Amino acid sequence: MAHGNNSKEKVVYVGDSRVRKGNGFITPPDYTSYPGKSEAFIPNFLLKEWMVGVVVLVGFLVLTIAEPAPLWFPANPSASIIPMPDWYFLFLYQYLKLPYASGDYVVLGVIGVSGVAFGSLLLAPFLDTGKERRFYRRPIASSLMLLSLIACVYLTNSAWHHYKEEMAATGQIPENIQREEKAAENKAKGLPTSSATQQKEIAIVDKEDPAMESYKKAGCITCHAADMKGAAGPSLRGVGDKHNKDDILKIIKEGYEGKMPAMYDSAIAAGLTDKDIDHLAEWLSKQKAEQ
Repeated sequence: MAHGNNSKEKVVYVGDSRVRKGNGFITPPDYTSYPGKSEAFIPNFLLKEWMVGVVVLVGFLVLTIAEPAPLWFPANPSASIIPMPDWYFLFLYQYLKLPYASGDYVVLGVIGVSGVAFGSLLLAPFLDTGKERRFYRRPIASSLMLLSLIACVYLTNSAWHHYKEEMAATGQIPENIQREEKAAENKAKGLPTSSATQQKEIAIVDKEDPAMESYKKAGCITCHAADMKGAAGPSLRGVGDKHNKDDILKIIKEGYEGKMPAMYDSAIAAGLTDKDIDHLAEWLSKQKAEQ
């Protein structure tokens, strides 16, 4: 450090004189002060997007906890139904049924046409590079958007009409209507209207009764299971609420509405007597939900 112009004065250097003195932390510029300039993507814009995403995610979590998805009746894989996807996939469902997208042309339909569609979407930003944001001055992007919307609406509508025609031709009732009718029927009987509410399990009444052995010996376990919860046939727990002793005897001897064959002869062949069968029917009539 020197004072004055004396050349013989001792000079003492403090630090590196080539480094300019800084002003401390430099505040990032406010992009609103520059018209036409965008905000820095990292970290400004990205942080805002993350915050919005967190709020939306929390909103979804609150809705899923407050209003859980309703559970209807269990699916029946043996039922003769016409499968249908959810409404937002109907256009793809119908597209895959078109002649040029199935059969001998399945490769063209799945890879070729889909490749053109997705390729157009990928190339759209490179083909439409203008700064104009009004849709009527962006012919390429606007045309692709309108074409996609028209195709989705048309295919969705065609899929729904084709589904109704198939149901009418086969004489089937849509699954949603069957479930609504079943729910109304259960509601009238005081039973749960969906599988979301589980009914209390019905216990076997007088499990140690000798009729239990007759039940197994007669072969009833083949359809109704050893625990009487049902296998190929319905559950017999609580059967006494629906049928009395005479009704059960009639079912054993004559069958039930084409759903169950007569079991009297096979029970006799298994070694049961008329007295055993009569006692079995009496025991089954005692199987009620409330004791």
